Amino acid sequence: MVQLVGSLRRELAESLSTCKVLVVGAGGIGCELLKNLVLTGFKNIEVIDLDTIDVSNLNRQFLFQKKHVGKSKAQVAKESALQFCPSANITAYHDSIMNPDYNVEFFRKFMLVMNALDNRAARNHVNRMCLAADIPLIESGTAGYLGQVTVIKKGMTECYECQPKPTQKTFPGCTIRNTPSEPIHCIVWAKYLFNQLFGEEDADQEVSPDTADPEAAWNPEDTAARATASEKDGDIKRVSTKEWARSTGYDSVKLFNKLFKDDIMYLLTMDKLWKKRKAPIPLDWQQLENSMHPQEESPASGLKDQQVLGVWGYCQLFQHSVETLRLQLQEKGEGSELVWDKDDPPAMDFVTAAANLRMHIFSMNMKSRFDVKSMAGNIIPAIATTNAVIAGLIVLEGLKILSGELESCRTIFLNKCPNLRKKLLVPCILDPPSANCYVCASKPEVTVKLNVQKTTVLSLQDRILKERFGMVAPDVQIEDGKGTILISSEEGETEANNNKFLGDFGIRNGSRLQADDFLQDYTLLINVLHTEELERDVEFEVVGEAPDKAPPPQNNQEEVNSITNGNKDSAQPSTSSKAPAEDDDIMIVDSDEEEAAASSSVAATSGTKRKHPDAETGETSTKRPRTDQSAAAPTDDDDDIIALD
Repeated sequence: MVQLVGSLRRELAESLSTCKVLVVGAGGIGCELLKNLVLTGFKNIEVIDLDTIDVSNLNRQFLFQKKHVGKSKAQVAKESALQFCPSANITAYHDSIMNPDYNVEFFRKFMLVMNALDNRAARNHVNRMCLAADIPLIESGTAGYLGQVTVIKKGMTECYECQPKPTQKTFPGCTIRNTPSEPIHCIVWAKYLFNQLFGEEDADQEVSPDTADPEAAWNPEDTAARATASEKDGDIKRVSTKEWARSTGYDSVKLFNKLFKDDIMYLLTMDKLWKKRKAPIPLDWQQLENSMHPQEESPASGLKDQQVLGVWGYCQLFQHSVETLRLQLQEKGEGSELVWDKDDPPAMDFVTAAANLRMHIFSMNMKSRFDVKSMAGNIIPAIATTNAVIAGLIVLEGLKILSGELESCRTIFLNKCPNLRKKLLVPCILDPPSANCYVCASKPEVTVKLNVQKTTVLSLQDRILKERFGMVAPDVQIEDGKGTILISSEEGETEANNNKFLGDFGIRNGSRLQADDFLQDYTLLINVLHTEELERDVEFEVVGEAPDKAPPPQNNQEEVNSITNGNKDSAQPSTSSKAPAEDDDIMIVDSDEEEAAASSSVAATSGTKRKHPDAETGETSTKRPRTDQSAAAPTDDDDDIIALD
């Protein structure tokens, strides 16, 4: 007769009390998961999260209260969970899981790792650490009403990176700077402007008119004289935006007239841009002050954050936020910088005001602070019930692993609407590892197409190895028979190489590079394919990756919009939640496990993959091919926002 301890077999209950597990993330899913673990009988738990508690977390992260705002999520989650089970042994780390202190040996002390993360870089890193340590990983995520749980085990299942995730959509610089056509373009411009004025300047985030715009096809020497300005100090001098702002003492009126009058008048001199577009209309502070504000004295109705102010209202908000940010910068001292945060009121006020003024100039409907915050902060509405369901499924999959029943583990999708068999939860058999995966294959290898005469060593390190291939501290050597070290993770060893081009080191078409990340215990061979024919603003391409294009529209488009963004209005640029690029891959799985298994033979011949949003990032993981036509295919209309919790 089977002996039970509560609802568990005695052997399993004893295993739970002795095994050590790691929870990565103490947010929406992490809070529910920690509570579930201690109530199920897990006694040795370690939890890590770098974040602190914000007021906006309190509606769904129930281990936190108002008195905890500003404190470490991991530490408070530990204290709250112990109230459910005081005998549990919980260790909390207020830190990043990507810190080198948490190496392969750290991961090897756990029997199971459970992810409750909200960003792809950390997911990729934990995936690699669990592969290196050969520890089972349960990956999970939610996006609005949708959720997903899957199990990753080295050599048995796909890893998190087996199926390439579409990269975040980016907008051409000339669109942001010269010809915005959607509110998101103006919001991105406003965030760039914040960094240019108050944060860390980035040449890729320039906000002044782009004179190199190929569409303009104009001669600056002939037409620059036509750009006039009322304020000499506010005129365009093509110097650092921050430098110029400092020289004015961050005078909000001068800043306003430069950004919303002089720069716009300069854009108007690029005649060809406006032949098929409505030309922008410059704003003048003095004229607005004299003529518009008397009409806006009566307060608007409704919640403050959901009100759309008038033009003069946003002028005043711009002025007030600039002054507040100037004082913050002054208090921090010479050479200091501010970091944009959606939960910092002055920073959010600045972006809201600047974005809306630019929307008005380019004849777009202005947006409420709530909408701007949702788009600028990359938010998709998080639903506590979804997090609770997913956290429960994580524990159920964990119990299977600890019972030695890994073969019975499944990827489980939580859908918004029941499928044809009236089910919201749909299990799918785990896929085997991909032979072409550049992470978990026996000898990971990729081919990268780039221009060796234009790609710098720093670009190889930051853009390709760190951003694209998820390395933390790469070391790179050239396979040239000499073992030339191109990049070293040891500080100062190869910094002199940073601004040199790959071609300067003899790298050419057909060269091979070996990139090692010793923290991740990961080696990647890179075949270099030299080309001079990359598209404008494209630094490199990974050969074999399909471009991020949406499939042809099918039926039930309205439903897909709700899947992608959390509400049916969110196909429009004005909405509060966007899943950029990832929207191409989001769909509902409407087969049961039996159907999924039966369709595995189709998967071998079909290029169509079933995908479901992953975590609160809206990312996706590929699963079963479509088995009926009720699943809708998304369009490519969504804006450039990755949805985060």
